[in-house]
Amino acid sequence: MQSSKVTVQVLGSSIQDDLVIWIGDKLMKQHKLPAHQPVTLKFGAWKQQARVVPVPKGDGVRIQPDLARRMGLKAGTQLRIQYKATSHTLILGPVIAVLVSRSYPQFQDRPFGAITAFCKELTDACRSQGAFVYFFTPNELGSQSSTIQGWSYADHWFKAEFPAPDVLHNRLTTRKLENKPSVQHFMKEVKTRYRTSVFNEKFLNKTEVFQALQQEQNLQRYLPESYLFKNYAMLKSMCSKHPVVFLKPIRGSLGKGIIRITRMSDNSYQCHFTNVNGARKQNFPKLLNLFTAISGKMKANRYQIQQGLQLMEVAKRPVDFRALVQKNLEGQWELTSIVARIAGNQHFVSNLARGGTLSSVKEAVAKSNLSAQARNDLSGKMKRAALDIAAGIESQIPAHFGELGIDLAVDSYGRVWLLEVNSKPSKNDNTQMDDTKIRPSVRRMVQYARFLSGFVR
Repeated sequence: MQSSKVTVQVLGSSIQDDLVIWIGDKLMKQHKLPAHQPVTLKFGAWKQQARVVPVPKGDGVRIQPDLARRMGLKAGTQLRIQYKATSHTLILGPVIAVLVSRSYPQFQDRPFGAITAFCKELTDACRSQGAFVYFFTPNELGSQSSTIQGWSYADHWFKAEFPAPDVLHNRLTTRKLENKPSVQHFMKEVKTRYRTSVFNEKFLNKTEVFQALQQEQNLQRYLPESYLFKNYAMLKSMCSKHPVVFLKPIRGSLGKGIIRITRMSDNSYQCHFTNVNGARKQNFPKLLNLFTAISGKMKANRYQIQQGLQLMEVAKRPVDFRALVQKNLEGQWELTSIVARIAGNQHFVSNLARGGTLSSVKEAVAKSNLSAQARNDLSGKMKRAALDIAAGIESQIPAHFGELGIDLAVDSYGRVWLLEVNSKPSKNDNTQMDDTKIRPSVRRMVQYARFLSGFVR
């Protein structure tokens, strides 16, 4: 369905007894809107009967202050407009809501703390494409799912009541918040009652991902041997097959809690445990001694046991890669970026929170210990792997995802492997923040929301 990007103007006072929308006559003709006739005005879940009045030689859309207040709109908002003649419905939107973990209302210029810059960038991206976005936290959820207390930006951050959205992007950063009954009820309610599209609706865990992708024949080449850790027999089996084995918390992030087990030449074992300052090392004469030492951790949290890989290195530091794949304006997976992450000193994981540094793929490969043959078409191999894995996640896991952070490894022979998939990728992991422009990853989020809500053209 055709849509046009328009500027919403708010009149100085409500000069009509009934609700009126004034629309430029060119737009009226373009969308075949009925002049002086009642229509249903729709903005997200909000609906209201109103009368359309053409404005000769006018452009944009003009609404009354009371109407703007009920919609949560400020003058100058950029939106798209559609008209469905069959239902006499005039649609303004799309309305996008982003569910974030917390807000700090006492700081008016930084109401979302460290992610405020991203929220402002997303607001700018929406304005440039003709979309409306607001942000809210689990604490703002009330008994009514039709309206939400949230935050939006128009020259400054303001709080208002907004309608339930056309598209909801779940950016909650903890499972505890995501699993709150109020959050789960809200997401279910808006999907069923208002047909809201909710994407990145759940966290993924490592076991779930690897078990799902094992079902896809074409993806098995990317999967290191990996199981949900159960007992000593499994540890013994994996350590007999692989010189290095990793134990990873299935719900871990930022490299927390990872244990690397290395079989030494005298058949003793060395453990490296991640911590804030690097890696703590401990030696064990027998595997059973090692298992006894770590079994407490295994009882407290579930772990994934995974084949260790001989990763490519830069200056003797292991390197992995974060690929960001996102749905685009056509609803198809597309690669937005791949960056190399080089582990810091005294660390064996590459996360930025553990002292890792970012690099372009080209620069990292040029400085690596890979042979010329292993470097051949490496970027192309990683792109294909990332897109294949995203398609596999979509096919095998019953949840809606619009973007995925896919962590890849390249071994010393140039083979690409999957390390893990993150359904809540950090916006700062991919490219550096730049105040002067909107990043491709943020633009694409808005494009996918437009696809989901039908505001494509």
